[in-house]
Amino acid sequence: MQAPRIALALTLVLTIAGCGSGSTASPRTSSTAPAEPCGSITIAVNPWVGYEANAAVVAYLAEKRLGCKVTKKEVDEQTAWQGLDSGEIDVILENWGHEDLKQKYIEEKHTAVRVGPSGNKGVIGWYVPPWMKKTYPDITNWQNLNKYANMFVTPQSEGKGQVLDGDPSYVTNDEALVKNLNLNYKVVYAGSEQASIKAFRQAEEKKAPLIGYFFEPQWLHLDIELVKIELPEYKAGCDADAAKVACDYPRYELDKIASKKFVEKGGPAARLIQNFQWSNDEQDTVASFIAKYKMSPDEAAKRWVEANPDRVEDWLTKSKP
Repeated sequence: MQAPRIALALTLVLTIAGCGSGSTASPRTSSTAPAEPCGSITIAVNPWVGYEANAAVVAYLAEKRLGCKVTKKEVDEQTAWQGLDSGEIDVILENWGHEDLKQKYIEEKHTAVRVGPSGNKGVIGWYVPPWMKKTYPDITNWQNLNKYANMFVTPQSEGKGQVLDGDPSYVTNDEALVKNLNLNYKVVYAGSEQASIKAFRQAEEKKAPLIGYFFEPQWLHLDIELVKIELPEYKAGCDADAAKVACDYPRYELDKIASKKFVEKGGPAARLIQNFQWSNDEQDTVASFIAKYKMSPDEAAKRWVEANPDRVEDWLTKSKP
């Protein structure tokens, strides 16, 4: 299933890589005076590059096509919701569940509103590099993890197998999973998405043991076919008590959340936010431009926008989501 995605991403990279910054844009992306004043928009940017890709494309279109004044604020997920409430942030472009925060800010305080799906399908879980699946075929069943625990011991894991988590601010049930599934493992935090990516890359290149928290969409999947561990099946309510979680993560239909005042004010920026939807592959492509090919977010967005005029035009011209 990964091969078509890799081919698509590489084709797009090779196609647009030849377009220098002086390339002629499509007539649809040429600079024209906006028909309607846009005002300002403040976009939360959570600490993972897929989200940064969302923000890059939306900010580029808001600035270049709609004439908005755009501010991007780098914040964690909890702080972003607080910003919606205080008026410091207008929109969260990629929300991963957070039913408790929806209850608080949407249902009770009425300061935030849902503005539709982002189009991305979110997956969280434990993964191993592909070499491990080939060498140890049964390792992807959680019931076999204890027999491999010694393989994953590190100086930080205190004699137990290490489960490498990323940024401590991410949604994670891993410490509860280790405890409640009676696994001889310890959760150790790498500290960031970049650190997790580096660890998985090195594990595959050096054929070193690694099991860790990871997720989709994420551009690394275009390069390495990480293999997901089969944890106990998720069932509605199995994660209701954070301390008692003993099941896999749910599949997420990622969505967008905005300040109620921002949406009620309306205007071009609000319509763009409501209309903006794209696929995991599209997000991964822009994220790879930023993280792998070291483009600035603005350049990554520009190149993707110029290569996808029909998608962009749809977001900009629809009157309703």
